[in-house]
Amino acid sequence: MSAMALPHTVSAFATLRDRYLRIRQLSMRITEGLSPEDQMLQSMPEASPVKWHLAHTTWFFETFILEPHAPGYKALDPRFKHLFNSYYKQLGSHPYRGVRGLMSRPNFEEVVAYRKYVDEAISQQIERFSPEVLSLLELGLNHEQQHQELILTDSKHALWSGPLRPEPANNSGPRATAPRLRWIEFEGGIHQVGHTGKGFCFDNECPRHEVLLQPFSLASRVVTNGEYMQFMADGGYRRPALWLSEGWDAVNNQQWTAPLYWERRDDGGWWEFANPGMKPLDPAEPVCHVSYYEADAYARWSGHRLPTEQEWEVAAGENPARGTMLEDMIFHPQAAKGEGMQQLFGDVWEWNASAYMPYPGFAPAPGLIGEYNGKFMCSQMVLRGGSCATPANHIRTAYRNFFPPSTRWQFSGIRLAK
Repeated sequence: MSAMALPHTVSAFATLRDRYLRIRQLSMRITEGLSPEDQMLQSMPEASPVKWHLAHTTWFFETFILEPHAPGYKALDPRFKHLFNSYYKQLGSHPYRGVRGLMSRPNFEEVVAYRKYVDEAISQQIERFSPEVLSLLELGLNHEQQHQELILTDSKHALWSGPLRPEPANNSGPRATAPRLRWIEFEGGIHQVGHTGKGFCFDNECPRHEVLLQPFSLASRVVTNGEYMQFMADGGYRRPALWLSEGWDAVNNQQWTAPLYWERRDDGGWWEFANPGMKPLDPAEPVCHVSYYEADAYARWSGHRLPTEQEWEVAAGENPARGTMLEDMIFHPQAAKGEGMQQLFGDVWEWNASAYMPYPGFAPAPGLIGEYNGKFMCSQMVLRGGSCATPANHIRTAYRNFFPPSTRWQFSGIRLAK
Protein backbone atom coordinates (compact mmCIF):
# COMPACT_ATOMS: atom_id res chain seq x y z
CA MET A 1 0.00 0.00 0.00
CA SER A 2 1.33 3.44 -0.78
CA ALA A 3 1.88 5.95 1.97
CA MET A 4 -0.74 8.53 2.80
CA ALA A 5 -0.10 12.26 3.11
CA LEU A 6 1.14 12.36 6.69
CA PRO A 7 0.03 14.99 9.23
CA HIS A 8 2.63 17.37 10.62
CA THR A 9 0.51 19.73 12.72
CA VAL A 10 -2.10 19.51 15.46
CA SER A 11 -4.79 20.65 13.02
CA ALA A 12 -3.74 17.99 10.51
CA PHE A 13 -4.04 15.29 13.13
CA ALA A 14 -7.46 16.68 14.10
CA THR A 15 -8.53 16.46 10.44
CA LEU A 16 -7.38 12.85 10.26
CA ARG A 17 -9.19 12.04 13.51
CA ASP A 18 -12.38 13.61 12.16
CA ARG A 19 -12.06 11.61 8.93
CA TYR A 20 -11.57 8.42 10.89
CA LEU A 21 -14.68 9.06 12.96
CA ARG A 22 -16.79 10.08 9.92
CA ILE A 23 -15.99 6.86 8.10
CA ARG A 24 -16.65 4.79 11.20
CA GLN A 25 -19.95 6.57 11.84
CA LEU A 26 -21.06 6.07 8.24
CA SER A 27 -20.83 2.30 8.77
CA MET A 28 -23.32 2.65 11.59
CA ARG A 29 -25.53 5.04 9.64
CA ILE A 30 -26.11 2.62 6.75
CA THR A 31 -27.26 -0.06 9.22
CA GLU A 32 -29.88 2.10 10.94
CA GLY A 33 -32.84 0.44 9.24
CA LEU A 34 -31.73 -3.05 10.30
CA SER A 35 -32.79 -4.71 13.53
CA PRO A 36 -30.30 -6.69 15.66
CA GLU A 37 -31.94 -9.84 14.24
CA ASP A 38 -31.42 -8.57 10.67
CA GLN A 39 -27.77 -7.88 11.45
CA MET A 40 -27.11 -11.47 12.48
CA LEU A 41 -28.35 -13.05 9.23
CA GLN A 42 -25.96 -14.96 6.97
CA SER A 43 -27.75 -16.18 3.85
CA MET A 44 -24.78 -17.94 2.19
CA PRO A 45 -21.14 -18.74 3.01
CA GLU A 46 -19.86 -15.99 0.68
CA ALA A 47 -21.69 -13.29 2.65
CA SER A 48 -21.30 -12.24 6.27
CA PRO A 49 -23.68 -10.89 8.91
CA VAL A 50 -23.75 -7.11 9.28
CA LYS A 51 -22.81 -7.48 12.94
CA TRP A 52 -19.72 -9.42 11.93
CA HIS A 53 -18.67 -6.70 9.47
CA LEU A 54 -18.99 -4.07 12.21
CA ALA A 55 -16.86 -6.15 14.55
CA HIS A 56 -14.27 -7.29 11.99
CA THR A 57 -13.44 -3.76 10.82
CA THR A 58 -12.94 -2.83 14.49
CA TRP A 59 -10.75 -5.92 14.95
CA PHE A 60 -8.55 -4.65 12.11
CA PHE A 61 -7.75 -1.38 13.90
CA GLU A 62 -7.19 -3.19 17.18
CA THR A 63 -5.03 -5.99 15.75
CA PHE A 64 -2.86 -4.06 13.31
CA ILE A 65 -2.61 -0.67 15.03
CA LEU A 66 -3.51 -0.54 18.72
CA GLU A 67 -2.10 -3.79 20.10
CA PRO A 68 1.34 -3.53 18.45
CA HIS A 69 1.72 0.28 18.36
CA ALA A 70 -0.19 1.82 21.29
CA PRO A 71 1.72 1.25 24.56
CA GLY A 72 -0.60 0.41 27.42
CA TYR A 73 -3.53 -0.53 25.21
CA LYS A 74 -5.54 -3.43 26.62
CA ALA A 75 -7.87 -5.41 24.38
CA LEU A 76 -11.52 -5.20 25.37
CA ASP A 77 -11.91 -8.98 25.02
CA PRO A 78 -8.90 -11.16 24.07
CA ARG A 79 -11.27 -13.72 22.50
CA PHE A 80 -12.14 -11.25 19.72
CA LYS A 81 -8.67 -11.69 18.19
CA HIS A 82 -9.68 -15.17 17.07
CA LEU A 83 -13.40 -14.61 16.68
CA PHE A 84 -13.24 -11.73 14.17
CA ASN A 85 -10.17 -12.73 12.20
CA SER A 86 -11.27 -13.16 8.59
CA TYR A 87 -8.48 -15.02 6.78
CA TYR A 88 -5.09 -13.92 8.16
CA LYS A 89 -3.38 -17.29 8.51
CA GLN A 90 -0.25 -15.85 10.12
CA LEU A 91 -2.37 -14.90 13.12
CA GLY A 92 -3.42 -18.49 13.63
CA SER A 93 -6.82 -20.12 13.35
CA HIS A 94 -10.11 -18.36 12.74
CA PRO A 95 -13.77 -19.48 12.60
CA TYR A 96 -15.00 -20.99 9.33
CA ARG A 97 -16.48 -18.23 7.20
CA GLY A 98 -19.74 -20.07 6.64
CA VAL A 99 -20.70 -20.12 10.34
CA ARG A 100 -20.45 -16.41 11.09
CA GLY A 101 -24.24 -16.31 11.27
CA LEU A 102 -24.12 -18.58 14.31
CA MET A 103 -22.29 -15.97 16.38
CA SER A 104 -25.11 -14.78 18.59
CA ARG A 105 -22.44 -13.76 21.09
CA PRO A 106 -21.19 -11.13 21.47
CA ASN A 107 -24.58 -9.52 20.97
CA PHE A 108 -25.18 -6.39 18.93
CA GLU A 109 -24.88 -4.01 21.88
CA GLU A 110 -21.52 -5.54 22.80
CA VAL A 111 -20.27 -5.09 19.22
CA VAL A 112 -21.30 -1.41 19.34
CA ALA A 113 -19.45 -1.07 22.66
CA TYR A 114 -16.39 -2.71 21.07
CA ARG A 115 -16.44 -0.16 18.25
CA LYS A 116 -16.72 2.71 20.72
CA TYR A 117 -13.87 1.32 22.83
CA VAL A 118 -11.49 1.06 19.86
CA ASP A 119 -12.56 4.42 18.40
CA GLU A 120 -11.78 6.16 21.68
CA ALA A 121 -8.36 4.51 21.81
CA ILE A 122 -7.53 5.50 18.23
CA SER A 123 -8.65 9.08 18.87
CA GLN A 124 -6.47 9.32 21.97
CA GLN A 125 -3.39 7.74 20.38
CA ILE A 126 -3.46 9.15 16.85
CA GLU A 127 -0.98 11.98 17.45
CA ARG A 128 1.59 9.47 18.77
CA PHE A 129 1.54 7.22 15.71
CA SER A 130 4.59 7.01 13.45
CA PRO A 131 4.31 7.52 9.66
CA GLU A 132 4.29 3.75 9.21
CA VAL A 133 1.40 3.34 11.63
CA LEU A 134 -0.51 6.18 9.99
CA SER A 135 -0.19 4.29 6.70
CA LEU A 136 -1.77 1.29 8.41
CA LEU A 137 -4.54 3.57 9.68
CA GLU A 138 -5.22 4.70 6.11
CA LEU A 139 -5.37 1.07 5.03
CA GLY A 140 -7.82 0.39 7.85
CA LEU A 141 -10.08 3.22 6.71
CA ASN A 142 -10.13 1.92 3.14
CA HIS A 143 -10.77 -1.55 4.53
CA GLU A 144 -13.75 -0.15 6.45
CA GLN A 145 -15.08 1.43 3.26
CA GLN A 146 -14.86 -1.91 1.47
CA HIS A 147 -16.93 -3.44 4.24
CA GLN A 148 -19.50 -0.64 4.01
CA GLU A 149 -20.27 -1.91 0.52
CA LEU A 150 -20.29 -5.50 1.76
CA ILE A 151 -22.73 -4.54 4.52
CA LEU A 152 -25.17 -3.36 1.84
CA THR A 153 -24.69 -6.29 -0.55
CA ASP A 154 -24.75 -8.96 2.15
CA SER A 155 -27.76 -7.57 3.99
CA LYS A 156 -29.66 -7.20 0.70
CA HIS A 157 -29.15 -10.87 -0.06
CA ALA A 158 -30.10 -11.85 3.48
CA LEU A 159 -33.34 -9.83 3.48
CA TRP A 160 -34.28 -11.12 0.03
CA SER A 161 -33.67 -14.72 1.13
CA GLY A 162 -36.11 -14.57 4.04
CA PRO A 163 -39.82 -15.42 3.86
CA LEU A 164 -40.90 -11.99 5.18
CA ARG A 165 -39.22 -9.34 3.08
CA PRO A 166 -39.18 -5.59 3.82
CA GLU A 167 -42.22 -3.62 2.71
CA PRO A 168 -42.24 -2.65 -0.99
CA ALA A 169 -40.73 0.66 -2.02
CA ASN A 170 -42.84 3.62 -3.12
CA ASN A 171 -43.08 3.03 -6.87
CA SER A 172 -45.21 6.02 -7.85
CA GLY A 173 -42.39 8.19 -9.24
CA PRO A 174 -41.88 8.75 -12.97
CA ARG A 175 -39.57 6.39 -14.82
CA ALA A 176 -36.47 7.64 -16.55
CA THR A 177 -35.50 7.09 -20.17
CA ALA A 178 -31.97 5.90 -20.84
CA PRO A 179 -30.03 7.87 -23.47
CA ARG A 180 -29.23 6.11 -26.72
CA LEU A 181 -26.11 3.98 -26.51
CA ARG A 182 -23.21 5.53 -28.40
CA TRP A 183 -19.64 4.40 -28.98
CA ILE A 184 -16.73 6.41 -27.60
CA GLU A 185 -13.45 5.83 -29.43
CA PHE A 186 -10.00 5.64 -27.82
CA GLU A 187 -6.62 5.64 -29.43
CA GLY A 188 -4.34 2.64 -29.47
CA GLY A 189 -0.67 2.70 -28.64
CA ILE A 190 1.39 2.53 -25.48
CA HIS A 191 -0.47 3.62 -22.32
CA GLN A 192 0.44 3.82 -18.65
CA VAL A 193 -1.80 1.90 -16.22
CA GLY A 194 -1.63 1.27 -12.49
CA HIS A 195 -1.45 3.65 -9.56
CA THR A 196 0.27 6.96 -10.19
CA GLY A 197 1.88 7.13 -6.76
CA LYS A 198 -0.28 9.99 -5.49
CA GLY A 199 -2.40 9.16 -2.46
CA PHE A 200 -3.43 5.80 -1.09
CA CYS A 201 -3.67 2.61 -3.11
CA PHE A 202 -3.82 -1.13 -2.52
CA ASP A 203 -0.77 -3.17 -3.41
CA ASN A 204 -2.56 -4.90 -6.31
CA GLU A 205 -2.72 -1.54 -8.15
CA CYS A 206 1.09 -1.44 -8.43
CA PRO A 207 3.50 -1.09 -10.03
CA ARG A 208 2.52 1.38 -12.73
CA HIS A 209 3.55 -0.01 -16.09
CA GLU A 210 3.15 0.29 -19.84
CA VAL A 211 0.64 -1.65 -21.94
CA LEU A 212 0.13 -1.78 -25.68
CA LEU A 213 -3.50 -1.37 -26.76
CA GLN A 214 -5.13 -1.55 -30.15
CA PRO A 215 -7.67 1.22 -30.93
CA PHE A 216 -10.94 0.42 -29.17
CA SER A 217 -14.37 1.80 -28.34
CA LEU A 218 -16.47 1.64 -25.18
CA ALA A 219 -20.22 1.99 -24.90
CA SER A 220 -21.26 5.37 -23.55
CA ARG A 221 -23.28 3.80 -20.75
CA VAL A 222 -23.86 0.43 -19.13
CA VAL A 223 -26.41 -2.09 -20.41
CA THR A 224 -29.98 -1.47 -19.23
CA ASN A 225 -32.64 -3.83 -17.90
CA GLY A 226 -34.63 -3.34 -21.08
CA GLU A 227 -31.70 -4.31 -23.28
CA TYR A 228 -30.97 -7.35 -21.16
CA MET A 229 -34.61 -8.42 -21.42
CA GLN A 230 -34.16 -8.57 -25.20
CA PHE A 231 -31.31 -11.03 -24.65
CA MET A 232 -33.60 -13.11 -22.42
CA ALA A 233 -36.49 -12.96 -24.92
CA ASP A 234 -34.13 -14.20 -27.64
CA GLY A 235 -33.44 -17.34 -25.63
CA GLY A 236 -30.20 -16.09 -24.10
CA TYR A 237 -30.37 -18.51 -21.18
CA ARG A 238 -31.21 -21.43 -23.49
CA ARG A 239 -28.48 -21.10 -26.12
CA PRO A 240 -25.27 -22.92 -25.14
CA ALA A 241 -23.31 -21.35 -28.02
CA LEU A 242 -23.41 -18.00 -26.17
CA TRP A 243 -21.87 -19.30 -22.98
CA LEU A 244 -18.46 -20.23 -21.66
CA SER A 245 -18.41 -23.88 -20.61
CA GLU A 246 -18.41 -23.14 -16.87
CA GLY A 247 -21.08 -20.50 -17.42
CA TRP A 248 -23.37 -22.96 -19.19
CA ASP A 249 -22.87 -25.38 -16.30
CA ALA A 250 -23.85 -22.61 -13.86
CA VAL A 251 -26.98 -21.78 -15.89
CA ASN A 252 -28.12 -25.39 -15.73
CA ASN A 253 -26.95 -26.34 -12.24
CA GLN A 254 -28.34 -23.19 -10.61
CA GLN A 255 -31.33 -22.82 -12.92
CA TRP A 256 -30.54 -19.24 -13.94
CA THR A 257 -33.22 -17.64 -16.13
CA ALA A 258 -32.72 -13.97 -15.19
CA PRO A 259 -30.42 -11.78 -13.08
CA LEU A 260 -30.42 -12.28 -9.33
CA TYR A 261 -33.36 -10.59 -7.52
CA TRP A 262 -35.59 -10.59 -10.63
CA GLU A 263 -38.97 -12.25 -10.22
CA ARG A 264 -41.72 -12.75 -12.79
CA ARG A 265 -45.30 -12.13 -11.65
CA ASP A 266 -48.41 -13.99 -12.74
CA ASP A 267 -49.27 -11.22 -15.20
CA GLY A 268 -45.93 -11.71 -16.98
CA GLY A 269 -44.34 -8.53 -15.63
CA TRP A 270 -40.88 -8.49 -14.05
CA TRP A 271 -40.16 -7.15 -10.57
CA GLU A 272 -36.87 -6.85 -8.73
CA PHE A 273 -35.79 -6.69 -5.10
CA ALA A 274 -34.25 -3.28 -4.46
CA ASN A 275 -33.81 -0.91 -1.55
CA PRO A 276 -36.00 -1.29 0.42
CA GLY A 277 -38.29 -3.90 -1.17
CA MET A 278 -39.78 -5.36 -4.35
CA LYS A 279 -40.52 -2.93 -7.19
CA PRO A 280 -41.50 -3.18 -10.86
CA LEU A 281 -38.46 -3.54 -13.08
CA ASP A 282 -37.46 -0.24 -14.71
CA PRO A 283 -36.21 -0.87 -18.29
CA ALA A 284 -34.01 2.26 -18.22
CA GLU A 285 -32.03 1.34 -15.12
CA PRO A 286 -28.74 -0.58 -15.40
CA VAL A 287 -28.99 -4.34 -15.37
CA CYS A 288 -27.45 -5.41 -12.08
CA HIS A 289 -26.52 -8.52 -10.11
CA VAL A 290 -25.27 -10.50 -13.09
CA SER A 291 -22.29 -12.84 -13.06
CA TYR A 292 -19.27 -12.58 -15.31
CA TYR A 293 -20.71 -15.50 -17.25
CA GLU A 294 -23.94 -13.61 -17.91
CA ALA A 295 -22.05 -10.43 -18.83
CA ASP A 296 -19.88 -12.36 -21.28
CA ALA A 297 -22.86 -14.18 -22.79
CA TYR A 298 -24.76 -10.92 -23.27
CA ALA A 299 -21.74 -9.30 -24.91
CA ARG A 300 -21.38 -12.28 -27.24
CA TRP A 301 -25.11 -12.15 -28.10
CA SER A 302 -24.86 -8.43 -28.86
CA GLY A 303 -21.96 -8.97 -31.25
CA HIS A 304 -19.52 -7.15 -29.03
CA ARG A 305 -17.30 -8.01 -26.04
CA LEU A 306 -16.34 -6.89 -22.55
CA PRO A 307 -13.48 -4.41 -22.11
CA THR A 308 -10.13 -5.48 -20.73
CA GLU A 309 -9.19 -3.81 -17.48
CA GLN A 310 -6.42 -1.88 -19.26
CA GLU A 311 -8.92 -0.49 -21.78
CA TRP A 312 -11.33 0.41 -19.00
CA GLU A 313 -8.63 2.22 -17.02
CA VAL A 314 -7.43 4.25 -20.00
CA ALA A 315 -11.03 5.25 -20.78
CA ALA A 316 -11.78 6.18 -17.16
CA GLY A 317 -8.63 8.27 -16.98
CA GLU A 318 -9.88 10.35 -19.88
CA ASN A 319 -13.59 10.35 -18.90
CA PRO A 320 -14.11 10.10 -15.10
CA ALA A 321 -17.91 10.17 -15.40
CA ARG A 322 -19.64 9.70 -12.02
CA GLY A 323 -22.96 8.02 -11.39
CA THR A 324 -24.79 7.07 -8.17
CA MET A 325 -22.56 6.23 -5.20
CA LEU A 326 -22.97 5.36 -1.52
CA GLU A 327 -23.16 8.97 -0.30
CA ASP A 328 -26.34 9.43 -2.36
CA MET A 329 -27.94 6.95 0.08
CA ILE A 330 -30.05 5.37 -2.68
CA PHE A 331 -28.30 1.96 -2.76
CA HIS A 332 -29.77 1.17 -6.16
CA PRO A 333 -28.32 1.91 -9.62
CA GLN A 334 -29.98 4.75 -11.51
CA ALA A 335 -30.59 5.32 -15.21
CA ALA A 336 -27.90 7.16 -17.18
CA LYS A 337 -28.49 10.83 -17.98
CA GLY A 338 -27.17 13.10 -20.68
CA GLU A 339 -24.85 12.48 -23.59
CA GLY A 340 -21.25 11.32 -23.80
CA MET A 341 -19.55 8.86 -21.47
CA GLN A 342 -21.69 7.99 -18.44
CA GLN A 343 -21.42 5.98 -15.23
CA LEU A 344 -17.79 4.84 -15.40
CA PHE A 345 -17.77 5.35 -11.63
CA GLY A 346 -20.75 4.30 -9.55
CA ASP A 347 -24.11 2.64 -10.24
CA VAL A 348 -22.72 -0.85 -11.05
CA TRP A 349 -19.36 -2.54 -10.97
CA GLU A 350 -18.37 -3.38 -14.54
CA TRP A 351 -17.10 -6.86 -15.35
CA ASN A 352 -13.88 -6.81 -17.35
CA ALA A 353 -12.56 -9.53 -19.65
CA SER A 354 -9.39 -9.73 -17.54
CA ALA A 355 -8.41 -12.36 -15.01
CA TYR A 356 -7.27 -10.99 -11.67
CA MET A 357 -3.52 -11.44 -11.95
CA PRO A 358 -0.45 -9.63 -10.59
CA TYR A 359 0.97 -6.71 -12.54
CA PRO A 360 4.54 -7.13 -13.89
CA GLY A 361 6.88 -6.66 -10.96
CA PHE A 362 4.14 -7.01 -8.32
CA ALA A 363 5.26 -7.96 -4.83
CA PRO A 364 2.87 -8.38 -1.86
CA ALA A 365 3.37 -6.02 1.05
CA PRO A 366 5.65 -7.50 3.73
CA GLY A 367 4.21 -9.16 6.84
CA LEU A 368 0.57 -9.82 7.66
CA ILE A 369 -0.69 -7.09 5.34
CA GLY A 370 0.70 -9.08 2.42
CA GLU A 371 -2.26 -11.45 2.83
CA TYR A 372 -4.71 -8.67 1.93
CA ASN A 373 -4.79 -9.05 -1.88
CA GLY A 374 -2.07 -11.16 -3.43
CA LYS A 375 -3.26 -14.51 -2.09
CA PHE A 376 -6.50 -14.18 -4.10
CA MET A 377 -4.85 -13.89 -7.52
CA CYS A 378 -6.37 -17.11 -8.81
CA SER A 379 -9.75 -18.01 -10.36
CA GLN A 380 -11.11 -14.44 -10.12
CA MET A 381 -12.18 -11.86 -12.70
CA VAL A 382 -11.65 -8.09 -12.47
CA LEU A 383 -14.41 -5.52 -11.97
CA ARG A 384 -13.88 -1.79 -12.26
CA GLY A 385 -15.56 1.49 -11.37
CA GLY A 386 -17.48 1.01 -8.13
CA SER A 387 -21.23 0.93 -7.62
CA CYS A 388 -24.14 2.65 -5.92
CA ALA A 389 -22.79 1.14 -2.67
CA THR A 390 -19.18 2.35 -3.08
CA PRO A 391 -18.01 5.47 -1.17
CA ALA A 392 -17.04 8.16 -3.67
CA ASN A 393 -13.71 8.95 -2.00
CA HIS A 394 -12.79 5.27 -1.93
CA ILE A 395 -12.83 4.54 -5.67
CA ARG A 396 -10.22 5.64 -8.23
CA THR A 397 -9.16 4.90 -11.79
CA ALA A 398 -6.58 2.28 -10.81
CA TYR A 399 -8.82 0.44 -8.30
CA ARG A 400 -9.07 -3.30 -9.02
CA ASN A 401 -11.98 -5.23 -7.57
CA PHE A 402 -12.20 -8.98 -8.09
CA PHE A 403 -14.67 -11.81 -7.60
CA PRO A 404 -15.18 -15.37 -8.84
CA PRO A 405 -16.97 -15.32 -12.23
CA SER A 406 -20.15 -16.89 -10.82
CA THR A 407 -20.68 -14.06 -8.29
CA ARG A 408 -24.06 -12.33 -8.59
CA TRP A 409 -24.89 -10.72 -5.25
CA GLN A 410 -22.57 -7.77 -5.82
CA PHE A 411 -23.85 -4.67 -7.66
CA SER A 412 -22.26 -5.91 -10.89
CA GLY A 413 -23.27 -4.93 -14.43
CA ILE A 414 -22.13 -4.75 -18.03
CA ARG A 415 -20.40 -2.22 -20.28
CA LEU A 416 -19.72 -3.28 -23.85
CA ALA A 417 -16.54 -2.79 -25.85
CA LYS A 418 -15.49 -3.30 -29.45
